[in-house]
Amino acid sequence: MKVTKKNIELKDGLNKEWVITNGIGGFCSSTILGANTRRYHGLLIAPLIPPAQRHLLISKVDENISVNGEDYKLYTNICKNHISDGYKNLDSFEKEVLPIFTYKVKDIKIVKTISMVQGRNTVVISYKIKNGKNEAKLTLAPIIHFRDFHQMTPNHDFSLRQKIDKNKVRIEVDGNASTPMYIYLNDGEYFEHKNDKFKNMYYLKEEERGFPAEEDLAVPGRYEVIINPKELKEITFVASLEDNTEQIDANKLFEEETKRVEQIIKDSDLLIKKTRYTKADKEYNELVKKLLIAADSFVINRPSFGTHSLIAGFPWFLDWGRDAFISFEGLILIPKRFDLAKELLLTFTRDIKYGLVPNGYSGFDNRPLYNSADASLLLFEQVNKYLQYTKDYDFIKENIYEKLKDIIDNYTNGIDLDNNIFIAEDGLLSSGTESTQNTWMDVKIGNFAVTPRNGKVVELNALWYNALKTLENLANRFGEKEIADKYKKISTKHKKEFELKFFNKKKKSLYDVIGDDKIRPNQLFSISTTYPVIKPSSEIGKTIFKTVQTKLLTKYGLRTLAKGEEGYIPYYEGSPEQRDKSYHQGIVWVWLIGLYSDAFKNIIDDEKDRLEKEKLKIEYEKFIKSVYTTFKAEIDDSEGIGTISEVYSSQAPFKTGGTFSQAWSVSEILKIVTKLK
Repeated sequence: MKVTKKNIELKDGLNKEWVITNGIGGFCSSTILGANTRRYHGLLIAPLIPPAQRHLLISKVDENISVNGEDYKLYTNICKNHISDGYKNLDSFEKEVLPIFTYKVKDIKIVKTISMVQGRNTVVISYKIKNGKNEAKLTLAPIIHFRDFHQMTPNHDFSLRQKIDKNKVRIEVDGNASTPMYIYLNDGEYFEHKNDKFKNMYYLKEEERGFPAEEDLAVPGRYEVIINPKELKEITFVASLEDNTEQIDANKLFEEETKRVEQIIKDSDLLIKKTRYTKADKEYNELVKKLLIAADSFVINRPSFGTHSLIAGFPWFLDWGRDAFISFEGLILIPKRFDLAKELLLTFTRDIKYGLVPNGYSGFDNRPLYNSADASLLLFEQVNKYLQYTKDYDFIKENIYEKLKDIIDNYTNGIDLDNNIFIAEDGLLSSGTESTQNTWMDVKIGNFAVTPRNGKVVELNALWYNALKTLENLANRFGEKEIADKYKKISTKHKKEFELKFFNKKKKSLYDVIGDDKIRPNQLFSISTTYPVIKPSSEIGKTIFKTVQTKLLTKYGLRTLAKGEEGYIPYYEGSPEQRDKSYHQGIVWVWLIGLYSDAFKNIIDDEKDRLEKEKLKIEYEKFIKSVYTTFKAEIDDSEGIGTISEVYSSQAPFKTGGTFSQAWSVSEILKIVTKLK
């Protein structure tokens, strides 16, 4: 994606964001203008205990170039009553693998490229400068902090301790002697600043989100570099938590990072390969490349585990079990990253407690968190998907199978870790209380759960049936017929009760929770899994699908609640409380379109009538093309450059919201559009 000067406008530029990552939870992110509009924007967001304890270390580097004594800003910063105008000298911004900024000032051209080092808390900026006829001076001023990336620091007085060794500087911020940062420039001269700070940097996005929007940052010093007339000069700036900054070769780093990502794209075998490409072929390949690059950004290593995981979204989420499982097929299996698939399954099964898969890990100390009833059940479907792609039953038998049995046993016996999970007398699964949030609709404001959904929840019961059938199938394959028969008996009773109690004839829909007839998308789990609890091509299966299609489907995803239902809210906006109250009350979620696609595909595969099957196939192809067309535009024209946002408002102008780069959004769109190949 490339934006040129004629297309760069201030308002639009401040709303377009990019992110690159280091594979251990750290990241670098800003806008295409280089102006930070979020508390989460920064050149170096570093996890101190990877991937946890993420801290903002380097906010940005402000660049200025002087020609004949006249200063020209390259940087853009925002204060309440002022915006610096460096963006006027920005000739273009582009990003495929790495973000590249090109500036032009008089007869000087400056190309700035940014990369992180994989597996290390290090960021590198390269400046390639082609000077004109006059001597010029480039000034680089790092703007730094040492704060939790969630926190803000208005009116903050910094204490800096600097140890300067020519152009390499060791900096302790506010007494953090055990975690110093290092900055280095391979040219010019460093000048220390005393008690210098950037006062009241203003973050537009935080104010939009209803949060404090101003903070102070420190300016420890500046680098000055003389550029002679007609000189071609390459300058490298490095910021790191490691004491080897001068050893980094920027060009080699950029080449290695580009090759690493290109290899992922090649290994996926998802691109169209022809001797001659049509325009449509090229557009398809470009979209898939962007989605694969975005997909890789969510992959993180958990060093203490020795395995990998998936970040749920940028800029503020860590890895969540639920999100990782829903993203599993699209981000890991479809790109054929099967070794990572094994590691992901190992990551989320290592800390199972009383049958509960962790729904996430603490961003402070990596403790497992057990606030879900669905993560454990989603695991079974991902085992099915893994086997579908790899046929690797040995891995499942040796590493996962016993844990699946443990989950079923614990759910059957009941779990009371504030989850209140148990099997009711009728054989249906029940969970939760009025003050808990056990499902993906998990917003809680204080002690108030906005959508508590306690009781017999539709997707939990659909996933419970799928889990029982999965284990029955595995037990038969592994020669444990007695166990297989036991699960078959339980699942048969469960299916009968589900069909009897969940279908609401009046609304032609499934109850979202027994006793709650609001039309929501969760009912699609009943016809979208490997072992659907409702026969997809049955009258009931087609009826509920049609209801979802009519009431919830938009081109960006599915509404979380149908129009006309009590509590429906179409717009994701306002204060944190207002947004939380709307989050699952009508707002469109992109990932749900993947659930819709899976259900649609299951109906087609299950259909026995030949003419009806062909008709459905034509409709499904139209759906896929619609998704492709929508997100081919969205991936560059929306808020996140080269990625996909978490949610959309469900009515015009369909504004994006939540994280600007969400794992399961990217996953499900990649899963759908690659069906066009």
